[in-house]
Amino acid sequence: MEANGRVCAEPGCAEPGEFRAPLLDHVPTGRDGPPPVRWLCLDHVRAFNARYNFFNGMSAEEINMAQRPYAGWERETRAFSGVDRGPRWADFADPLDAIAARFRREPAADRGDGKPLSGQDRASLKVLGLAADADRMALRKRYSELVRRFHPDRNGGDRSHEGELQRVIAAYQQLRQAPAFA
Repeated sequence: MEANGRVCAEPGCAEPGEFRAPLLDHVPTGRDGPPPVRWLCLDHVRAFNARYNFFNGMSAEEINMAQRPYAGWERETRAFSGVDRGPRWADFADPLDAIAARFRREPAADRGDGKPLSGQDRASLKVLGLAADADRMALRKRYSELVRRFHPDRNGGDRSHEGELQRVIAAYQQLRQAPAFA
């Protein structure tokens, strides 16, 4: 950092003060914000760092409390659920709909049980010809129907539907493990 005209705060030194160091004899004022600092030259900041002791003036118990692995984590934190509530819209304007779009809900017409469907789930349901509200039993029944229809052993050895059979099997395997059908 350039000195910007500052001189080292060490008495008798005329070098530029480029490095910040805390005031050791500073008494907290109770105001919020960073504590005041003094600016030192390179030689004096090196000397300051060599003799600086964070634990100076602390009792053994205070030192132990400051050194424990979870120091500072006693405060209760906000639970992370992955779903944030939207902001209060009265507090600001959103003319480009940049923030509101994130919190806009999609229509909840997917399933009656409230289980969400991914895009891959929707594509697999389309392959099987099922509605979004199909249950596990309907899934299995439709899979059996389509396998019987497209399997070469069931339709006289005709292999023309083999690609469709593979898509049906892949869709069923994906949906069978989907959270919406668990």
